[in-house]
Amino acid sequence: MTARLEQPSVFDALEGAEVLAALLRGRCVVVLTGAGCSTESGIPDYRGPGTRARARNPIQHREFLTRPEVRARYWARSLLGWPRFSSARPNAAHQSLAVLERDGFVRGLITQNVDRLHHAAGSQRVIELHGALARVRCLDCEAIESRAELQERLLALNPGFAERTAELRPDGDAELPVEAVQAFQVASCTRCGGTLKPDVVFFGDNVPPPTVEAAFALLEEGDALLVVGSSLAVYSGFRFLQRAADRHMPIGLINMGECRGGELADVRVEARAGEVLPHLSVALANG
Repeated sequence: MTARLEQPSVFDALEGAEVLAALLRGRCVVVLTGAGCSTESGIPDYRGPGTRARARNPIQHREFLTRPEVRARYWARSLLGWPRFSSARPNAAHQSLAVLERDGFVRGLITQNVDRLHHAAGSQRVIELHGALARVRCLDCEAIESRAELQERLLALNPGFAERTAELRPDGDAELPVEAVQAFQVASCTRCGGTLKPDVVFFGDNVPPPTVEAAFALLEEGDALLVVGSSLAVYSGFRFLQRAADRHMPIGLINMGECRGGELADVRVEARAGEVLPHLSVALANG
């Protein structure tokens, strides 16, 4: 892996936007986004500033597949978390990235997020590494159902359950005591009666190879990488930083808090994405 010889200087929002513009101007930019891009829309993250003080254990892929009680707990929490998660709206970061793509500065986005806020903001070319919570997939017959439709079925099966209050979690479900889910009824596939799973990559699972290939192909089309709101702690995202460094691509990084591989960036901005990207968009548009 190619390494920079010196640690990059760290900039604040305004100065950082100007320095990033100088780095990216005239280049074909590919963007990699993480949870920090969506925190300003009210969706919490796992690894942002202060997160460790409220650390939670994410759902594990193998446990979901093999333990009915884990599936019941997930769907009970999801029933409570879905209304707030699905009502989140794009913030200035999402909107600025859509503008940058529309204006030809950004080639496309690779996102670790499952919230579909890039689509809602108007981004056209988006590769979702970890899937999307808006879809539900049957593990037996592969049928797809919208999460909104499943919500209605879960509510019908569990009358009164939605009256509980709970704190939203990063993966779209909510905090809920174990004893609260003992009588929870889990919905089955309407086609075959099989087991339903959100169409996302849980911790311990792998990103589907075709998705990885598409993301690397997009990166190959670019000649600069901009990382937005990702700690890059998970290899599914970090590998694109590695590839960019191996290709000697200029790398810009916008993130609050620690970031794995930050020394590989040419420019590092320690600020919220929603503060930096609107200024970056204007700076690039003004040449």
